[in-house]
This record gives sequence, structure tokens and C-alpha cells, in this order.
Amino acid sequence: MDESLTAPVQIDFDFLPQVEQASGIQASVCYQCRKCSNGCPLTFAMDHPPDRILRFLLLGQADQALHSRTIWVCSSCETCTTRCPNGIDIAGLMDYLKQEACRRGIPDPSGNRSLAVHQCFLDQIRRRGRVHEGSFMNAYLLSHGVWWRKILAGTLIH
Repeated sequence: MDESLTAPVQIDFDFLPQVEQASGIQASVCYQCRKCSNGCPLTFAMDHPPDRILRFLLLGQADQALHSRTIWVCSSCETCTTRCPNGIDIAGLMDYLKQEACRRGIPDPSGNRSLAVHQCFLDQIRRRGRVHEGSFMNAYLLSHGVWWRKILAGTLIH
């Protein structure tokens, strides 16, 4: 039997109202039509489709949502937001969940550098008001040791 189905889940019914108030996105109107997940071009790389992240929020399962790889895989292309019949800004909700995971110190569960990229991106916006791609990549490569590993390996090709 799948252990994830029998493991105890911590319920936090205060999380959804906090998310809605802080983000300004009314996620509680979702009625699980799955249009967001059916239109998402990245569901193949997600551990949970977007509709399930919303379901986690509706059921008070904040930890499930915040520890999900989905929030880091989401590219904020807004296909889900466009398709939602209730007008829920799902891409904005994913962005908020990323910020909340950063605030709580929850790492990207896949072990990728998504959190590092996200932090470098936000740092560029804080400093310059926009992102200059060259400076962004250099800052990321230098601050996370990727640049030096590539130099030692004899290649700078990504």
C-alpha cells in the first residue's frame, strides 16, 4: 500500500485565509474542474498538478502544498489562470507559495537549484527594479559555485 495514503497529515485550516488575505487571490472559489491542470504545459514535471495544490489549500494541508515540487516547477506562464472559469490567479498563487516556502526556509524538494535561482532573480529586482539576464546569470553562477565547477571541468557550456 502507498505510505503517502496512510501517513498522518497535519491540518491547518488557518492557512487558506492567510494566503487569500496576503496574496489577494480568492482560492476558496475553486470547484476542482481541473481546467488548470489540463492546460498546464509542465504537469509532466510536477509531483502534483495545479488543481491538487489548490485542493491541499482547501483541505488545510499547507505542508503538502509548501513541500511540493509543483510550486518550483511552475513557470508562471498563466495558462492555468487564463483557463480558470472562476478567475483564480493560480500562477500568482504558485508565486505566493514559493515566497511562503522561502520565508519558512523550505527547500525545493527535488534538490534542484530552483530556490537559488528564485532568490537571485528577486535580488536582481530588489537592486535594479528589473532583471538584466547577463548580470542575473553571472550572479547566480558566482554565488552558488556553479561557475567554478564549470571552470574546473573545462567547460562553460550549460
